[in-house]
Amino acid sequence: MPVVGVIGLGTMGSGIAQVAAHSGYTVLAMDMDERISKQSLASMEKRLRDRVASGKMKQEELEGILRNINIVSSFQQFSRAEVVIEAVFERVEIKKEVLQKISDAVSEHALIGSNTSSISITMLSGAVRQPGRFIGLHFFNPVPVMKLVEIVKGYSTSDETVSSAKEFAISLGKQPVVVSDFPGFVSNRVLMPMINEAIFALMEGVAGVEEIDTIMKLGMHHPMGPLELADLIGLDVCLDIMNSLYSGFRDPKYRPCPLLEKMVNAGLLGRKSGRGFYTY
Repeated sequence: MPVVGVIGLGTMGSGIAQVAAHSGYTVLAMDMDERISKQSLASMEKRLRDRVASGKMKQEELEGILRNINIVSSFQQFSRAEVVIEAVFERVEIKKEVLQKISDAVSEHALIGSNTSSISITMLSGAVRQPGRFIGLHFFNPVPVMKLVEIVKGYSTSDETVSSAKEFAISLGKQPVVVSDFPGFVSNRVLMPMINEAIFALMEGVAGVEEIDTIMKLGMHHPMGPLELADLIGLDVCLDIMNSLYSGFRDPKYRPCPLLEKMVNAGLLGRKSGRGFYTY
């Protein structure tokens, strides 16, 4: 059975591990914090059992997913993986350190992907031996539900790697879309300035939180308003992406809204902290 490695078991990494296991892959999953590895697997099992209880999943599917996921504790254990996906924090230094360790551990034929939402794949590729086999695999939250995988081709990424990445995404039941390596790629280059502008409108007193979200839902047919979506993504993540766009393009139109910066500094990060633009 093909083997997939996932490093970083936060929301995105655990979702990728779940989808890969559900698709029949043997998954080797690891977080730099062993405590998070155990918590992530326990949370995943609870979510899956809830789906079984509600009739949305069969017991056999749940058992198959859990059977296919193996928690590991060292990079050397990824030596037999054919695809390894890095899904750690959106910090260049941390990602580079992890990617270098992955590169040293896996075979020269393994595909190495980064689940980054805004960091340059070309910049990260410098940490990887044979950067032609390195590519961006940007999954969307929640991974088991969202169909898109934004495949980001870096400067050195080979056409063969792009083809392999597309095939891998399709094998997970996802729709791959290939884009070039520019700040924010396509998804966040378009989405985040909209969210940022909604925060500016709130800060300037143009309208309240619910009014802004209602206008975008009913007027633009968005399933979720931009401020509610920001809470779901995490305001700290939104700020990181805006800073990445701002530094990447050096264009003032990508300047993060001061209200967004204040809320992050105050620890109001959205759903994960219990409070953002809404209270949870």
